[in-house]
Amino acid sequence: MKRVIIVHRWEGGSHDDWRPWLKTELENMGYEVLAPDMPDTDVPVIEKWVDKLSEIVGIPDSETYFIGHSIGCQTILRYLETVDTQVGGALFVAGWFNLENLEDEEVTQIAKPWIETSIDTEKIKTVLPKSILLISKDDPYGAFQENIDKFSQFVTHTSVFDHTEHFTESEDPSILGQFENLVQEN
Repeated sequence: MKRVIIVHRWEGGSHDDWRPWLKTELENMGYEVLAPDMPDTDVPVIEKWVDKLSEIVGIPDSETYFIGHSIGCQTILRYLETVDTQVGGALFVAGWFNLENLEDEEVTQIAKPWIETSIDTEKIKTVLPKSILLISKDDPYGAFQENIDKFSQFVTHTSVFDHTEHFTESEDPSILGQFENLVQEN
């Protein structure tokens, strides 16, 4: 059975934004869906989030798919650096490698390790055969072109949206549609 692991955003959880809706939609399509609440969501720490994701995934395989939102995308990428088994694929929603327009110095310091600790994109390519980035031109956290350029090193498709900001609606059919495209990709 195909499994989907959904990793939420910073200051988010499994029960906000589009995650509850998407979980139900995917379960109705026959997927096993795991949407954990990550630790210390207000002050996310790389090691804690990657350890939690590793615990949730267990043993990955070619029927393991990931959907990340914002910092959840980073978590998935950092997790994939730790495995040697090829997974099914990943959908990165509002993914980023850099952020702009952060609220204050405290938030900037929390984001700093996530921005400055490199990710081995070559390693990612060996375990991630297909992936899609969903990114909005008007994301308030900016760095639009820089993030597209970095993701283009390994994603198989990028979908650019207008007027979706940071993808925080309670339902988002475009996310479901892009996930269906991902699973159907050869």
